[in-house]
Amino acid sequence: MIILGIDPGLAIVGWGVIEYRNTRFRTVAYGSIQTPAGMRTEERLKAIFEGMNELISTYRPEAVAVEELFFTNNITTGIRVAEARGVILLSAELGGVPVQEYTPPQVKQAVVGYGRADKRQVIAMVTRILGLEKPPKPDDTADALAIAICHAHCGGSRLADYFNK
Repeated sequence: MIILGIDPGLAIVGWGVIEYRNTRFRTVAYGSIQTPAGMRTEERLKAIFEGMNELISTYRPEAVAVEELFFTNNITTGIRVAEARGVILLSAELGGVPVQEYTPPQVKQAVVGYGRADKRQVIAMVTRILGLEKPPKPDDTADALAIAICHAHCGGSRLADYFNK
């Protein structure tokens, strides 16, 4: 299964593409879509949408795994991230790729084994699980790879398909 993991944001959208077959991981590619702070929000959303469309067209994922929103104290930032998530979800829908969403604790549990793990632990485990020479940068990219790994462990099961026949 080819999985595109997405860590949504307005300034930086982390992305990671992995292949998961027979309990083995292979890193296909990873990076980020970045939009400058001075750019109008509409232009930033368009850039994210176009970047997502290119990722889906290039890598042809069988699933897109996206981190669910986690609101902290800054509601304005949360709204901007929600807008970015909207264009990400739209891109996946238009590309015909099913989407699965995971909360930050679900991702941490699947990758580290502890739902309250810190960012350093997640990055270290992503690097180890995928056999990378060095931790992916920026951190949003490592988060996207963690989300893809989470989907491989949690959402990639074919048992649901078997029992729903």
